[in-house]
Amino acid sequence: MAVETFNKPAPPNFRGLHPDLPIRMYRRHLPHWRQDGATYAVAFRQVDSIPQAQLQALQRWRAIWEQQHPEPRTESEWKQFAQEITNKTERWMDEGYGSCVFRESKFSKMMSNSLLHFQNQRHFTSCFVVMPNHVHAVIRPMTGFELEDCLQRIKQYVSLHVNKDLKQEGALWEEESYDRIVRDEEHLWNVVQYIGRNPKKAGIPVAQWVRWIHPDWQAAGWDFLDE
Repeated sequence: MAVETFNKPAPPNFRGLHPDLPIRMYRRHLPHWRQDGATYAVAFRQVDSIPQAQLQALQRWRAIWEQQHPEPRTESEWKQFAQEITNKTERWMDEGYGSCVFRESKFSKMMSNSLLHFQNQRHFTSCFVVMPNHVHAVIRPMTGFELEDCLQRIKQYVSLHVNKDLKQEGALWEEESYDRIVRDEEHLWNVVQYIGRNPKKAGIPVAQWVRWIHPDWQAAGWDFLDE
């Protein structure tokens, strides 16, 4: 039986990984790849969204991984490392640990508005989901803007107003976000569907789902499929 290949045309304002353009890489706790004009799948979480016991287990896992993959590490090794970290932390985040401020509709609406506030000025946000303690989004920085700057603005605004409303101080967000360049249209489709399924997978009632996809993408046949 013939296997169908993915042939969906690209949605508006999307550009995947370009094979002929340079890629920059830097590392903090996680590796990050950057390419001018590219679209990114990003996730950022509240600072208390993962229990300390699991964070300690993650640190032990990282120490073992570093022993098994001594420097200098290849790009493929770093990509495997980043994927492992992402898989582990996303499962934990979906368990709804921590203060989960975005269970409150006023805060989830604030988060949604922040993701779209600089739309077409600093970045093009094509879709997102606001979970109780974390956010997933697909974002393309506009020319002249870096992904870090865009995310900092988005997160900073929300942090300031949430803390003010709750009369609290301290960091709302884990400082480092998870991100990866979207390779191509097929990768993008999988990312969009993952984002769309996230609330259902976490057992959140449909009436409480906070997710959005650009109307131009919907018109082009790119939408969440609720299976």
